[in-house]
Amino acid sequence: MHWLEHKIPPPLVAALAGVAMWFTAQASGGVTDSAPRTAAAVLLALVGLAFDVAGLHAFQRARTTVNPLRPGGASALVVGGVYRATRNPMYVGLALLLLAWTVYLGAPLALLGVAAFVAYITRFQIVPEERVLAQKFGPEFAAYRSRVRRWL
Repeated sequence: MHWLEHKIPPPLVAALAGVAMWFTAQASGGVTDSAPRTAAAVLLALVGLAFDVAGLHAFQRARTTVNPLRPGGASALVVGGVYRATRNPMYVGLALLLLAWTVYLGAPLALLGVAAFVAYITRFQIVPEERVLAQKFGPEFAAYRSRVRRWL
């Protein structure tokens, strides 16, 4: 299944998971309004967006590519800022947005969408990216990988 590596943009994978989660919620009784649940969803979404923006900003400061479909174009190994907490803040951000969507939908089965997103991104995006980074940045990436977790 190597043919799926770096083929689908992660935001599209997240969007597809979100649509599937919507259908799951509809099939399990639909969405009902709840002010506390909505507030929690908004808070989670803001945290997710903060991870995404911080990751993008760090890449822009380092003047390296933000294109996840072409990890070989990386010109720098970004290890500062939010990258001290996670090797994949933009994917963490997308996962948190999906978690916020789950909370908003109020459908526990929708968590399967978050799990599917994490599994897909890990297998077809992160692992292949890490292979490229290991080849490109060698011991520097190995040291970074040993001290910073892949997700959180």
